[in-house]
Amino acid sequence: MKVALTGASGYTGGHILRKLLARGDSVTALVREGSITPALQASGAQIVAGVLGSADDARRFIAGCDAVMHVAAVYRTAGHPDSYYRQINVEGTRKLLEAATEAGVRRFVHTSTVGVHGDVKHPPADENSPIAPSDIYQETKAEADAMAREFGRARGIEVAIVRPGAIYGPGETRLLKVFRGIARGRYAVVGKGTPHYHLVYIDDLVDGFLLALDRREAAGETFIIAGPSSLSQDDLAREVARATGGSVWPFHIPAWPIQRLGDLVEAICVPFGVEPPIHRRRVDFWVKNRSFSIEKARRLLGYDPKVGTMEGIRRTAQWYREHGWL
Repeated sequence: MKVALTGASGYTGGHILRKLLARGDSVTALVREGSITPALQASGAQIVAGVLGSADDARRFIAGCDAVMHVAAVYRTAGHPDSYYRQINVEGTRKLLEAATEAGVRRFVHTSTVGVHGDVKHPPADENSPIAPSDIYQETKAEADAMAREFGRARGIEVAIVRPGAIYGPGETRLLKVFRGIARGRYAVVGKGTPHYHLVYIDDLVDGFLLALDRREAAGETFIIAGPSSLSQDDLAREVARATGGSVWPFHIPAWPIQRLGDLVEAICVPFGVEPPIHRRRVDFWVKNRSFSIEKARRLLGYDPKVGTMEGIRRTAQWYREHGWL
């Protein structure tokens, strides 16, 4: 298969790129000029320099391909205006969908996030649970979800939407501060410790993406791709402590002072284009409930995550330690 891939210079997209090439697919990767590394150039993929949101770049990139895997996005930071999220996450997706339709692409795999469901009031959430985004990243991903779904219905292209859980694994930095804090014995859970967090190990996530690409049953469907189960913030901290040999402080920190501090710091930093060291969205990690069902992906795609949370945390901690990150 000839696959057009966005996000190849990132963590998840890089893993997908290597897996596609390893199984014999031909890959064309759309990469920003400044993100083209020697490793990407030597990967075996055809690299097209370009940007999301450019119709011309989208056409050049997709021409001659059988399928599109759209992984790239602008993620949560406090340094971008809301218009930038919409430009990349919504309009960039629109340009790719239009180019894919013109090129006669069969399958378009769009990457969303479980974050579109917001704070899960009745866990576990599934694909039909309420859409309740709480920040501009989640809002624009929800908009792109709806647009891609409608595009598929109206234009006849097979759209499959993947909503990953919280991605982790060797080399991922999303939870690095948590691992470091616990490894050094300088970590306390914020809030009650009962809200759940649903991880997905990178190898399992890539398997889910490839099933969404390959399986006939994925056409026109949305799938939550996550690990076997979620775990509470208290349990997450305990498992990381076990894997790192670290410790967690025996008390919880109230969430509201940190949320208010985050609002203040963000208000000061953002006008100057400075990424705040703390902002409200980071506090959401501890206080919003994120627990999901993967039953639909199991049933329709045969998705079967192989790496349990405890094992995944152990592997991640070991990689961090071996590479001097802890």
